[in-house]
Amino acid sequence: MHVAAEPSLTPREAFALLGLKGPCEPAAAAAAFRAAVKAARPDLPDGDETRFRQVIEAYRLIQTIPAPRPALTARPEAPAPPPPPAITLSPMEALGGACKTVRLADGTSLRVMVPPSLRTGEHVRLRRAGPGRADLCLPVLIREADGLSVVGDDLYMTAPVEPRVLRDGGRVEIETHAGPRSAWVTAGMAQPVRLRLRDLGLPARGPRRQGHLFVTLRAEEACPSPARDLLHRFETVWARPLAA
Repeated sequence: MHVAAEPSLTPREAFALLGLKGPCEPAAAAAAFRAAVKAARPDLPDGDETRFRQVIEAYRLIQTIPAPRPALTARPEAPAPPPPPAITLSPMEALGGACKTVRLADGTSLRVMVPPSLRTGEHVRLRRAGPGRADLCLPVLIREADGLSVVGDDLYMTAPVEPRVLRDGGRVEIETHAGPRSAWVTAGMAQPVRLRLRDLGLPARGPRRQGHLFVTLRAEEACPSPARDLLHRFETVWARPLAA
């Protein structure tokens, strides 16, 4: 049985023997081989039989090494179009809708009628208002304003209340965006006290549910009190001198 002999040269030595720096195209390797084997021919004055055999062995070894693939020329990527501007709403504008002016990247200004009940992350679609008469989708962003903030479907606010109410419990009257609302506080509730006023959040829209209003009560000594105001009016009336 014939056993193939292991090459006596390493790939690095084979490339160096042919004057190459490393793997290359077959045509370049063949040209280097022809020049090296011609210079090492034993029948020439400067030739050497051992070197001649090594050059042949080096070329055979190099032929077994895959040539490098040509590098693909990267195509320059087209610049990404600027993102569309967001329509920024206050919570009250989100509740009732609004007319907003939006400035596009090219300087164009658009007046957009925003319907009520939109949530942050939803989009207003403008037909044929984008580049090339394509539809333009503007994202909606609701920011905190006038003491109100929006999270999902729900509104959040903070209201002042007398410290004794938080301590002993009782009825509180809260001025909301929908007018005054009354609620009861139970004595000994964990701080901070947060009340839920049902159905005072963003209105239901499609699959989105009717939101609620969550009110965090903040203790405040000088808080206006409807009971105190009523007592003050009563005392004022009775303190007037009777007409003669």
